[in-house]
Amino acid sequence: MFGRRRRSWTARLRAVVWPRGGWRRLGVYFGHRVRRLPGSPHSIAVGAAWGVAVSFTPLIGFHFALAAILAWATGGNVLASAIGTAIGNPWTFPFIWYCAYSAGAWALGASAAPLPEPLSMSAIVADPRTVLLPMAVGGTAMAAAAWPVSFWLVRRAVTRYQSLRRARIERRQGARRAAPAAAPPDGG
Repeated sequence: MFGRRRRSWTARLRAVVWPRGGWRRLGVYFGHRVRRLPGSPHSIAVGAAWGVAVSFTPLIGFHFALAAILAWATGGNVLASAIGTAIGNPWTFPFIWYCAYSAGAWALGASAAPLPEPLSMSAIVADPRTVLLPMAVGGTAMAAAAWPVSFWLVRRAVTRYQSLRRARIERRQGARRAAPAAAPPDGG
């Protein structure tokens, strides 16, 4: 009676493509989730920055593991790195891949041939010099640019959130301490 209703595979697929609350709400949720993580603003920002940076690499399927290893090795928050990898998602990957491939082909001095259709891991691995190498070079350059930007943004947001939260807690504790003192003495 109170069990969870089982959804059909089409309903689950629709939820992946278009979340029930919308993409904006999902983004706001991830923002709150990152800011509320336990740890210093620096460690949270390092972890999130590694997650964002790794999302620009063509190593699909290894983003979580690679981000976690890099975050752990540099003293970052591993959970923040997992949340940061959400930058790479089905809606952003085509844009990321196109930009990484174009930038990599330009950096290697090769003319950017059209990407194979459909672009899949087997197509990327089939001819590494044609597709994987330019994507790796371009993705690494984009990751190097995205890391400091995301680090700065996340550190600033987490620092602000934690200071506001600390001030709110101190105000509440001050009000609780002052409340018993303001009560009239019992005349009994």
